[in-house]
Formats: sequence, C-alpha cells, structure tokens
Amino acid sequence: MNINAAIGIFDSGIGGLTVMAEIIKALPDEEMIYFGDLARTPYGSKSKETVIKFSCEIAQFLISQGVKAIVVACNTASASALEELRQKVAVPVIGVILPGAQKAAEVTQTKRIGVIATRSTVATGAYVKAIQSHDSQIHVVSQPCPLFVPLVEEGWLNHVVTKKIAEEYLFPLKANKIDTLILGCTHYPFLRDVIHDVMGNDVTLINSAEETAMATKGILSDAGLLCAMRHDGRHRFYVSDEGTRFVELGEQFLKEKIRVITQIDLGKGNPYV
Repeated sequence: MNINAAIGIFDSGIGGLTVMAEIIKALPDEEMIYFGDLARTPYGSKSKETVIKFSCEIAQFLISQGVKAIVVACNTASASALEELRQKVAVPVIGVILPGAQKAAEVTQTKRIGVIATRSTVATGAYVKAIQSHDSQIHVVSQPCPLFVPLVEEGWLNHVVTKKIAEEYLFPLKANKIDTLILGCTHYPFLRDVIHDVMGNDVTLINSAEETAMATKGILSDAGLLCAMRHDGRHRFYVSDEGTRFVELGEQFLKEKIRVITQIDLGKGNPYV
C-alpha cells in the first residue's frame, strides 16, 4: 500500500470537518480526501439499513481515489455501519465512538456520563456499550438532539434560538448531575460554546474528534502507513450537493481556504458504487 496516499474522511455533511481539523493537527504531513453527503444529510433520522447503504457507497468512492485508510467521521455511521465497512474494504476503517467513549470513561470522577447524539446513534446504544465495556459501574444518560445538526448546517452557531433549544435538550442531563458530556455527533463541536454555557464549568465536554485523531495516528503508525513526505495544501473536498454553506463554515472551522470542492452524484449509475 502507498504510505503517501491520502486518508479518506466522510460524514453526512459539515460535521466531519471537526474530525478533519483534529487529524490535520495530529498528522500535519498527511493529505486528506473529505466527502460530505450534503444531499442526504442528516443521517440521524434514517434507518440503519439506509445508513449502511450510504456509507458503503461513500467508502467505495474513497477507495476509488486510492485512500490508505477511512475515518468514519459520523457518529451515526460509526454506530450503524462500521463493521460492515470493515468487511467490505481492505484498508483500516476508524470510527468516532470508541475513542470518545474511552476518554469519557477515563476522566469522569462521579461515574455519571451524558451523551448527546442523533436519534439513530442513541437508539443503537453504541456509546452506552462502549463506555460500560470500559467500566460497567458508569451510569450513562443519553439524550437525542435532532435539531442541532440542521442548526449547524444553517450556520446558527450562536443564535438565541440555538441557546433555547440547547437549554431544553440539556436539562435532563443537568438534572442527572453528570460530570462528563460526550458530544456524540461530529456537528456538535460547532456548538461547543453554547453547550458549555448551558452545562457550566463543572461538566467536562468530550470532543470525539480529538480522540479519533489520536486513534487514527496510532493505527496508521502501527500499520507502518504514516506519510513519508509532506503534503501542503493538497486536501480535496467532495460533496453530493451544492456546497456554498459547506465552504463558508468549513473555512471558519479549518481556518484555511478550501480551494477546490467537487460535487459528485453517488446515485444510480455512478461508476464508483
């Protein structure tokens, strides 16, 4: 396998850029190929079978681009499709759930952890299983926050409506006196400031993106796949629908220009699937 090949990253939309930003920090020499499925976002309200289908289509596209690893930068896809993807592709596939769950289990002092995620991710119980596999005594409170993704996609990161919705969603977690909160969707770090304001300083927020980046670095290192040359400004971006908002928010979060973005259709007749 070509160690200088790109790392593939995908998400249902913009949220996976939070993971990409952390991987760039951890692995600055690597080239990234990002796919945002804007035409079919959000994944959180879709069936497991549909999420698996979409994830496999995107993975095959990334493989066609010659990637050496795939990071599933979407909690819903990680919860529903990770094992299927690992069976179908011959490169390492890294999810976002286990790294965040392990970090939360390590840092909690009261053994009371909250998880906010999409309805689909909460329904799988993936975070509860991952946390309790680390420590079965930890009490986990899960809360779906379905409106957070469209708020991020709309760019309402600090809107008064966003604050009100966050207060409503997060009230049960405050009532359960959690001391650690996992941001269980890659869109949610965009709302970190609002979530922190609602939860207060006594609650540690776990950004799965940071933990996933370190896991990716470790897996590539162990496999002898770390890049041997620096790729400057060569990140590639693909989307399945018009990407104006993607570019606007992406540049704000990545703190760099998105020079080239390509729209492709992964639907019927696409040669990649």
